[in-house]
Amino acid sequence: MSADPAALEHLRAADPVLAGVIERYGADGLGQRREDGQRAHYGALVRAIVGQQLSTRAAAVIYRRLADRFGGREPTPDEILADDPEDLRAVGLSRAKVAFLRSLAEHVVDGSLELERLDTLPDEDVIAELTAVKGIGTWSAHMFLMFHLGRPDVLAVGDLGIRKAFMVLYGLESLPLAPVMERIAEPWRPYRTLACRYLWRALDDSPEPGLEPDPI
Repeated sequence: MSADPAALEHLRAADPVLAGVIERYGADGLGQRREDGQRAHYGALVRAIVGQQLSTRAAAVIYRRLADRFGGREPTPDEILADDPEDLRAVGLSRAKVAFLRSLAEHVVDGSLELERLDTLPDEDVIAELTAVKGIGTWSAHMFLMFHLGRPDVLAVGDLGIRKAFMVLYGLESLPLAPVMERIAEPWRPYRTLACRYLWRALDDSPEPGLEPDPI
């Protein structure tokens, strides 16, 4: 997947450290954008909750079991709420994740989370809408913005991989907190999502995000 030339030019000019990373991997060095097979917002959020704190492989196994329980597809909000929580746990979900799925379903059913509006909301409003759901924290909201909605200017300040990349590339003594990262990344606007993808690549030679810190 080739990165946008205008975005690359901006990032190179904005930050010599990031310019070095881009030079190392090139415009085509990120590979294909990570896809989870979910086009609908609800399905993407279900998969995000299922996959919290799990390896990609383990998350895929549990998600497949959940889908198999509902005829090979993700369950609807009404189906989640009607199902026995213990039966949902039997597919490999923790008690907490069952509660999170139920919270998501409740927010969708009662209209407090209007999924069809997310495409049109500013990033901060999307984060506020999503984090009102139990179990969806800022990290998950950032990943949803970056990888599902394709928003171009997201800085994943809570991602462990991004924090490690900042520490290594910018010679910091410890993992930075959000204010430090935001200050360093300010010149990257409006292409902080692409910058994050290069930081992930620089850290571990993979554009995948790091371990998610949302509460479980």
